[in-house]
Amino acid sequence: MAGALLTTYRTVIRLCGGPLLPALSFLGRLPTAMCQLGTLLLVARTSGSLATAGLVGGALAAGQTVAGPVVGRLADRLGQRPVVLAAALLNACAVAALVVAALGRAPTVPLAALGAAAGASVPQVGPLARTRTVALARRAGAGERTVSAALSLEGTLDEVSFVLGPALVGVAATVAHPAAALLLASVLLAGCASGFALHPTAKAVAPRRAPARTGAAHAGGAGEPYRRRGTVHGLRASAALQGAMFGACQAGITALTEELGAPGQSGLVYAAMGVMSAVAGIAMASVPVSVGLPLRRRVATGAALVLALPLLVVHSLWGLYVVVVVLGSAYAPHLITLFALTERAVPPSRLGESMAFMTSGIIGGQALALTAAGPLAEDSGPAAAFALAVGAAAAACLLALTSRPDTEPPSPAADTGTDTGTDTDAGADTDADADTAVDADTVAVADAVADADTAAGAPGAGEAVPDGTAGKAPAAGSAGRALPDGAGARRVPPDS
Repeated sequence: MAGALLTTYRTVIRLCGGPLLPALSFLGRLPTAMCQLGTLLLVARTSGSLATAGLVGGALAAGQTVAGPVVGRLADRLGQRPVVLAAALLNACAVAALVVAALGRAPTVPLAALGAAAGASVPQVGPLARTRTVALARRAGAGERTVSAALSLEGTLDEVSFVLGPALVGVAATVAHPAAALLLASVLLAGCASGFALHPTAKAVAPRRAPARTGAAHAGGAGEPYRRRGTVHGLRASAALQGAMFGACQAGITALTEELGAPGQSGLVYAAMGVMSAVAGIAMASVPVSVGLPLRRRVATGAALVLALPLLVVHSLWGLYVVVVVLGSAYAPHLITLFALTERAVPPSRLGESMAFMTSGIIGGQALALTAAGPLAEDSGPAAAFALAVGAAAAACLLALTSRPDTEPPSPAADTGTDTGTDTDAGADTDADADTAVDADTVAVADAVADADTAAGAPGAGEAVPDGTAGKAPAAGSAGRALPDGAGARRVPPDS
């Protein structure tokens, strides 16, 4: 099993054109994990007010939550390269300006405005990296195991960034100053996020212009878009509930470690949970494709609920470590499954926006829960904050049990971004350039993808694929076979 898992991840790396893209996407999303805590520490130190620090940090989170889907939508419409480049440079400037203003002891309102600007200009590298990796896998005719591995890899990179980011901030604040952490984040944004934008694989998600909606397309033939809209909203609600679990657990962990006289352990406890979540995320690629996504979602949410219950009765530091680490094993599987279901439920031309919506839901849910759980923990003890986490887990489990997510890919009529004759010349040229640039890599890895999926036990061409994926183009075994291309399949001429 370990060998098959390693082979699958090697295939994902090859689809990305090598390890450079995952490295750039990881370093490009790391500043997002650094800025929240870094802003809190910087403003608290320079202003001497925790209330001001909380207000500025809240403005940053609000800006990211609201503007994230807008950035994703722009990337779908205009292409990832120009949007991520512009956002990365704006974000780097906004973070640097926030540092300068905080060191200059600016009033609260300008600080909050800069915090909101820093949040709103986050380039959304994480969601767009998911979109790009999935597009590369689909374009190469990869099986469901490889697509699942791609999403697992992206989820693991997220988890590691959210563990390493705050740790870097803590080290920088201790050794130098919180401003140093934010300046480092600014440099990473300008360099690595821009590198992610300029990577050749950006052309795999070329912009598509939406045609005018016809009655059939708008209705989806049988109300398909409306049905899928409800599915997508349910997935976003689940993401927000997962974020609420994060926020409530963070407040409860902080309160309990302070109560036990070890406040410095709170970050380590939370990091331990993140490490276990990352390990579980990596292992998700080994789950057989016969275990459908709806079942995975129900198992993950049920496990999160059961494993969260001991939080209500834990009273020791080591007991907290054990409970939180075990609980972390349910987090990444749930999120990875939610992103996979989102990829199934939306057309390719809206995937960047939808992935950004999911991330915004997590961030928004975490911020709201942290705001509510903090006073609860202060007034009634850590168990009250943990009770909020258990409540969020119960709601997520109930939502998973009662929802009936669509697992078939959207029909071409539902994809309002499908290329048609209504595209502008610029859009058509962009798509043609993207196809030309990516085709060579697609054909080169098609055989490796098919071999890896076969070795790992994935269904081959002509076999039944679970979760309603029948009807997709078969895995490419050689040049000249059909390769998926977003909304449909096209043929690649054989090598001469």
